[in-house]
Amino acid sequence: MITRSQTPINFKILTLFPEMFPGILDFSITGEALKKALWKYEAINIRDYAFDARKTVDDTPYGGSAGMIFKADVVANAIEKNLSPKTKKIIYLSPRGKVFNQQLARQLAQEDEIMMLCARYEGVDQRVIDEFAIEEISLGDFVLSGGEIACAAIIDAILRNIKGVLGTEESLLEESFGNGENDEFCNLLEYSHYTRPAIWRDREVPETLLSGHHLKIKQFRLQQAKEYTAKFRPDLYEKYLQIFKKNNLK
Repeated sequence: MITRSQTPINFKILTLFPEMFPGILDFSITGEALKKALWKYEAINIRDYAFDARKTVDDTPYGGSAGMIFKADVVANAIEKNLSPKTKKIIYLSPRGKVFNQQLARQLAQEDEIMMLCARYEGVDQRVIDEFAIEEISLGDFVLSGGEIACAAIIDAILRNIKGVLGTEESLLEESFGNGENDEFCNLLEYSHYTRPAIWRDREVPETLLSGHHLKIKQFRLQQAKEYTAKFRPDLYEKYLQIFKKNNLK
């Protein structure tokens, strides 16, 4: 859990559709956190930084290919006019980027300000990415119509790691992938959950969870997490085993 100073984390979102924000982030946990000023955002219209009367932001790619490309000069103008001394990180939501994960979410939660570039069309002129050392981040091996959905998902994941955002901070301790403070669940998927009634359509809640024996319940849940991870994410389970052996966890 990241404890921040009185300054809320700020997200500067460069987009063609600023009206999409805060969008889903204005509801539930993240919405309450926004009201409490635990975070803030600025939705910045890239088109406002175009240089012609038509507000052109894109052009055809050199070398030929389908689609249009965000112009380097326009994107650079939008970035430079909105940079502040607090902006240490610029992220471009891109399917070719490094895959986002819980560890990266925790790291980003420590930033004071993050600028997030939401592109459309076929992407952004490479020169502006190189010029500002922009970090490309992806949600996974698929392509979205624009970066806005990925941006919202990443902001949500970041905020969950900031102290005061979740109703109960214990929620992070045994979630999927772990939270860096509980090695037992690091790189494991979350175990199953059950609630009343104890019997539903002839399906019963596992007896251990009804026992009231906290140590047995903890061991049962850890074993479930291991089994699910080995079955559905063998890549993560291999990482878990490596950490397990390294730290001699029992």
